[in-house]
Amino acid sequence: MTARLAPTRVNLLRARRRLAQVLRGTALLKRKREALVRELFRLARPAADARVRIAEGFTEAYDSLLHALAMHGRSGLRAIAGPSRILDVQVDPAQIWGITVSEISGRPSIQRMLDARGIAPASAGPATSETAHRFEALTELLIDAAAAEQRIRRIGDAVAQQTRHLRTLEQRLTPELEGQIAVVQATLQEREREEYLRLKHLQQRSKRRA
Repeated sequence: MTARLAPTRVNLLRARRRLAQVLRGTALLKRKREALVRELFRLARPAADARVRIAEGFTEAYDSLLHALAMHGRSGLRAIAGPSRILDVQVDPAQIWGITVSEISGRPSIQRMLDARGIAPASAGPATSETAHRFEALTELLIDAAAAEQRIRRIGDAVAQQTRHLRTLEQRLTPELEGQIAVVQATLQEREREEYLRLKHLQQRSKRRA
């Protein structure tokens, strides 16, 4: 609850200016939230499609992995699993309506040919090669989807925050200011009526004396 305003014209003008600022801020927040919601819907469908492809990629990759384990066993598959490598992904900062997000501006090609894996195809076998290929494809899908997932999460958090701010402005601050203005205005009007009646009474007394 805000403090009760003293019923003066200065406080009435201040409360009216404050209410006008709150209403302008509310309108700006509504427009920003609407823009964020539009951006969220624009990103939602591609992200949902990417999740479907990732789920399918997981299923295919782990089916291949189980087949390779059945062919070579855990120790045999571990022996031909190398060599490991470092993937350098370039991530640049970006902004959407003042919200800081990241976008992937560059990444290496993850899927490799057989000779690039450092394993003889004859020793690895088709099951192992297929497993490596599917997991490399899955890794590419995950990296490409990471930036979009982060954008959706950040924008969703921003929409929730804007909604909380709007609720505070519309349901608490605006009614309080309107109530204060109404009370101060009614008090000032009552004082004006009392002053008018007092002056009228004094005029009548002056006339009677004259």
